[in-house]
Amino acid sequence: MAYTYRFRTLFRIRNAILALAIAIIFGTIGFRLIEGWSFADSLYVTVQTLTTVGYGDIPPQTVAGRGFAIVVMLIGVGGVALVGTTIVQSIVQSELISTFGQRRQSKKMSKMHDHYIVCGSGRVGSHLVRDLQRAKEEMVIVERDASRAAEFTQRGFHVLVGDATLEEILREAGVERARGLAACLPDDADNVYVVLTARDLNPRLHIVARAAEEQAEAKLVRAGANHVVAPTIIGGHRMAVSLTKPAVGEFFDSITGSKWGLAFEQVLIESGSPLVGQVLRETPIRAELDIVIISIRRTNGDMVFNPAANTLIDAGDILIAIGQVEALSRLNELARKTL
Repeated sequence: MAYTYRFRTLFRIRNAILALAIAIIFGTIGFRLIEGWSFADSLYVTVQTLTTVGYGDIPPQTVAGRGFAIVVMLIGVGGVALVGTTIVQSIVQSELISTFGQRRQSKKMSKMHDHYIVCGSGRVGSHLVRDLQRAKEEMVIVERDASRAAEFTQRGFHVLVGDATLEEILREAGVERARGLAACLPDDADNVYVVLTARDLNPRLHIVARAAEEQAEAKLVRAGANHVVAPTIIGGHRMAVSLTKPAVGEFFDSITGSKWGLAFEQVLIESGSPLVGQVLRETPIRAELDIVIISIRRTNGDMVFNPAANTLIDAGDILIAIGQVEALSRLNELARKTL
């Protein structure tokens, strides 16, 4: 909305300036034809007339010229007033709407809980935003580029214009109440600052950071990132898989591209779930929901890969599953359901 208003404001200012330019051209050509002055003198007198300065050093000499000057004066007074009023009004209204819009955004952000914060909406951040939107997750985008921030605001996202490395900006984004944060800034040093600040403000926050250079991974982990993603390294691995194992590459592409409607999910088994105390083959996970459990992470951190049918499910386990999106949603409900 703010972006659309700014566009309309610029459109109005452009039209007002265009009207003034037409009046100047009209006056210049008119004086040139009627009084026979040079273009320079005609332009000079026209600007004098339109601005009501009236030095009087080159007055019209003929009756027709003076009549034309009257017409230019009448047009010019209104034109100059219109341009000045439009510019001042547009700037003032734009500032008021921008301030009001920012306050309204801040008010909404202050009520958000368990949301995600995406710091940086560049090439990596924009893809992350798209995936979070697809998963219907609530998020706040922190972006220092005002034009890019305006684009996301127009699309209905909660956007905070500012420097994500600053503590006050992260606080305004609700970092102390957030579930997770992604540091997607293009500079590794900036990502380190974001991670350090966010970890200090919320020790329980789950932080994922982008590393442009491989050597930055260790620094980001020491700063407090739970996971570090290096797009160049991951891209190289995916290309190698697609090159040497094309069938495997196509399988991963079909999942990430939602070609078959499949998705990965992590499912936390809560204490009141009817799945607690059952073995996998006794649950509806495979038989009814047609979901494949790839692994189970126990509460002590142990990972059970490709669990057997007689594997027991305990409260606090995290199931790493793959299946249809709707089925995975039903599994999440089953994992939270209280007996």
